[in-house]
Amino acid sequence: MRSKILQSLILAACLSLAAGLAGAAETVKISAQQPLTGRFAFAGKHLHQGLADSLAYANEQGGIGGLKIEYIYEDTGYDLKRAIASFKKIMAKEHPVMNYGESTGEGKALAPEINNKYKILYGSTSFSQELADREKNPYMFVSGPTYAQQFGLLLKYIADHPKTKGKKATVAFFYSDTEFGRDPIPYAREMAKKLGVKVVAEEITKVGAVDVSSQILDLKRHNPDYCIFQGYVVPPIPSVIKGARDFGLDTTFMGTFWAMSKMLLGKLGADGEGYMGVCPYAYWGQTDVKMIKTIRDYNQKHHPKVDYRPNSYMQGWFTGMIFVKVARMCKERGLPITGPNLKDMLPLVKEWDTGNFAGKISFKDSNATGVGRVYVARKGEFVPASDWIYLK
Repeated sequence: MRSKILQSLILAACLSLAAGLAGAAETVKISAQQPLTGRFAFAGKHLHQGLADSLAYANEQGGIGGLKIEYIYEDTGYDLKRAIASFKKIMAKEHPVMNYGESTGEGKALAPEINNKYKILYGSTSFSQELADREKNPYMFVSGPTYAQQFGLLLKYIADHPKTKGKKATVAFFYSDTEFGRDPIPYAREMAKKLGVKVVAEEITKVGAVDVSSQILDLKRHNPDYCIFQGYVVPPIPSVIKGARDFGLDTTFMGTFWAMSKMLLGKLGADGEGYMGVCPYAYWGQTDVKMIKTIRDYNQKHHPKVDYRPNSYMQGWFTGMIFVKVARMCKERGLPITGPNLKDMLPLVKEWDTGNFAGKISFKDSNATGVGRVYVARKGEFVPASDWIYLK
C-alpha cells in the first residue's frame, strides 16, 4: 500500500514538473530595467512603452513561431545601483534570455558578468561604441548607429553639402564634459579629416550649462558652416542657438539622437526652424512609412488617447523588432532560444529591410547598424533631409 502511494506521489511530482517545463517552453522571456522615474523619465517612459508595444504587437503576429513573449520590467529611477540589483534579481527569479538596460553605465558595469556568467542578449538605451564592440561584448548590441557613427553620418552629409560651392565645409563640435559628450569626438576628428571637412572649433561645457557666452563668442570668431551638439538633451542648446542668431551667424546647428526630439523643438520655438540632425528611425509624422502606419494603428487600437510618439518610443519599438528578429531566426533554424544562440544570430542579420523605418539593417561587422537619416525641422516637425546614409 505504501509503495503504491509513494509511486503515485512520484508520478504526480513528475507530471507537475513536466507541466512546469512545458509552461516555461511556451514563453520567451524578455526583461528590462527602465528609467520610468528620475531625471531620465522624460524619455524612459517612452522607451519602455515602445518596447512593450513592439513585443505585444509581435505576440499578435504569432509571437516567436507560436511561442508567446513575456515582458518583465522594473523601474530603476535611473539609478545605477538599483538597475544592477534589478537585473540580478530578475535573472535569478525569471531567467530571461534577453534584457534591455537603462543606460550605458549599466551595460558597462554588467558586461563582464553577461559575457561570462549570464550569457543573455543585451540591448539598451545606449548608443555607446564600447557596447557595440563585438569582440569585447559579443552579447551586447546597439539599436542603431553608435554615437561615433552618428557623427560619421552627419559629417558625410556635411561633406556633400558645403555652404560655399567649391569650398570645403567647416564644422564645430559642441559637447558636454561627460562620457556621453566625449564618446564620439576622437572618431569624429578622424572622420572629418578623411572626408575633407575642416573642424574649426571644439566647444566644451558642463551638461546643464547656463552661461555659454564664451562659447558663443568663440563660435562667432570661427563662424562655422555647421555645428554638431553631443552630450545634451535640451540645455544649453536653445541658449547657444539664440545667441548665435543674435550675432547674425548663419551656422546650421545639428544634433545626434538625444538632441533630435520634438521636445527640443518646443523649447527652441522659432529658432528651431532649420535645425538638423541624425535619427536612426522614421518619425511619427511619416505616414508613408509602412511601419509607422502599423505603429499608429496599434496605438489607435490600444492607446486611443495617444496622438504622438517621440523618437525615444521608436528606439524602444525598434529594439523589440531586433529581439523578435533574432529569436525567430533561432526558431526557424530549429535552435533553442538561448542567449548564446541569439548572440550568434546577430552577425547573420544582413540587408534586413525594415520597410523604410530604419533603413536596411546589417550587423555583419559590428553590433551596431551604422545607418541613419538626416532630418530637418520644419514648422515644429522633423522631416527627411536625406535618404538613408550608410557607413561602410
